[in-house]
Amino acid sequence: MSDDPRFFDFLKQRIGLDVASVGPAIIERAVRQRCTQLQMPTAEHYWTRLLASGDEQQALIEAVIVPETWFFRYPESFSTLARLAIERLAQLKGMRALKILSLPCSTGEEPYSIAMALLDAGLAPHQFKVDGIDVSPLSVERAKRAVYGKNSFRGQGLEFRERYFTVVADGYRLSERVREQVRLQSGNLLDPELRAGEVYDFVFCRNLLIYFDLATQREVFEILKRLTHVDGVLFIGPAEGNLLGRIGMRSIGAAQSFAFRRQTEVAPEPLPVFVPPPLPLRVSPAVGAPVQPLRRPFSSNAAFAPPAPAPLASDDAASLLARIATLANEGNGVQARQACETYLRRHEPVAQVFYWLGLLSDVAGSALEAQGFYRKALYLEPQHPEALVHLAALLASQGDAAGARRLQERAARSERTADSERKR
Repeated sequence: MSDDPRFFDFLKQRIGLDVASVGPAIIERAVRQRCTQLQMPTAEHYWTRLLASGDEQQALIEAVIVPETWFFRYPESFSTLARLAIERLAQLKGMRALKILSLPCSTGEEPYSIAMALLDAGLAPHQFKVDGIDVSPLSVERAKRAVYGKNSFRGQGLEFRERYFTVVADGYRLSERVREQVRLQSGNLLDPELRAGEVYDFVFCRNLLIYFDLATQREVFEILKRLTHVDGVLFIGPAEGNLLGRIGMRSIGAAQSFAFRRQTEVAPEPLPVFVPPPLPLRVSPAVGAPVQPLRRPFSSNAAFAPPAPAPLASDDAASLLARIATLANEGNGVQARQACETYLRRHEPVAQVFYWLGLLSDVAGSALEAQGFYRKALYLEPQHPEALVHLAALLASQGDAAGARRLQERAARSERTADSERKR
């Protein structure tokens, strides 16, 4: 199955998915799940069904896309949005309402968080509208239903749940007051007709660019620029900030908001020598062994980490992670990569596996592939310290000093937070 490029090509053409961004094992698992559900004896039979059925094409996309979202994810982004929205309304002097876009909106947590943040900031309902768009009709339907389980509520500050939700039999139902502020629809970002002529004051497009290859990223960048007002703000994911400088966007300087504006002039920056920050030993809870954050290995004989424990006989998640570490430390890169793919076929993706894949690609000299894997690790775990350090070093080696510096600062903040928690 992993040697069959047809499914990869199909997903690339339909939604712009770059197989390297998620790894072939995840796509293989999705195809296997669909074959099992449809009782298809072989992938060839399933391929015939896929070509003949638009519904099945969408079902495969749904199987590959695993939405991972919750209310007020990256809370600093929403507090920054509230402040900027008040400033923007003052500039507009009541001439029109604010327009905000959430794309992809997944199952609705992000666009509804936007609406709640603006209502809490004192904006009246007539002063803003939020559009939510996602390639998955199933996710959009769930968003429209607006009933959420406990997994959608994470973190410490859950006071908003008391204000805007009521308890129902299967979870928490969002109030009509919030739902009325959000318009939801299914759509593909790569569709040239998507929101033709629309321009938004604020655009949220987070953790999407990491799934595209460079050519598709450039195409998406142009679409995002078209959708964002010349004075507007674009909010992106924590692993994507360094990419926006290449299209004339600059950070607004609000910590942890991942917010960018257009800049009229791009001043060249000096390229300082990048030195990854020294971080203390970190214990990986999945493996149980201390892992020393490393500088980016530039030679194939660079050590990965102190030796990990020998793998257990069973193939559960912890033993597979231990086996990956052992194989990598022994220099068996091919087998370590195979173990990573085995893990992704059998278990839900975790940041540590994508970090190992990035490190293996890095050592093998595949810089672009390594960059994609590091970004995937940071999507799943935004403060993964080793992925931050290695991606920063990789960007510095490619001349992206600004991107490297941002990641270096995030790694340092992550370590300061960890130090504070250890002292409690």
